[in-house]
Amino acid sequence: MPAIVLLSGGLDSAVNLKQAHDETGVTLALTFDYGQRAAAREAAAAALMCRQLRVAHRLIPLPWLAEISQSSLLAPDARIPEVKPGELGEDRVTSGETAEAVWVPNRNGLFVNIAAAFAEALGADTVVAGFNAEEAATFPDNSPEFVAASNAALRVSTRREVRLLSYTQDLTKADIVRLGRRIEAPLECIWSCYLGNREHCGRCESCARLERALRDADAWEWFERSRVSP
Repeated sequence: MPAIVLLSGGLDSAVNLKQAHDETGVTLALTFDYGQRAAAREAAAAALMCRQLRVAHRLIPLPWLAEISQSSLLAPDARIPEVKPGELGEDRVTSGETAEAVWVPNRNGLFVNIAAAFAEALGADTVVAGFNAEEAATFPDNSPEFVAASNAALRVSTRREVRLLSYTQDLTKADIVRLGRRIEAPLECIWSCYLGNREHCGRCESCARLERALRDADAWEWFERSRVSP
């Protein structure tokens, strides 16, 4: 049965979109605008991927989420911590100031439940999300425990027993790049920066993770040649 895909326009969601497209088909891809600085870039990247794969796409505005959050992802004058690829395992990144600065309250929990409502209404039985093993160590709403707990709740909150699935849950970012290239995911379209400028900033945690993954997967030069600015 076709899936509903949570599509942020980044690496993980792009690979999950393509995997779901190939394995089950995709009824709809959902992108959320909750006031984040990169909202326009993320939406443009997601829309481009969906056009390439001929998948229906919908942008969901959640303006109130910015009103209740202190995340630096949402406040245009807040400082987003800068991280180098070699610093990603340090405590300040995984559990300290960096993680705290970019945390958005219950974001993935909210997204999953909205997607589950679409799934039940549109006859889908699966919500596909782009999680990974690296960020699960920093953000609990990327973890296997989150997926298991979400599925326990969805079994009683949906009549169709919609389930949450992530094809990349146990993979590192480099493994996700390798998988993406193998299945021909639209990696050239991704937007993985916390900011919404003309180009990736190259200094935020998301950019650092992408660069490390591409270099570890021997795909950095390929990405530089192939990428399309959304």
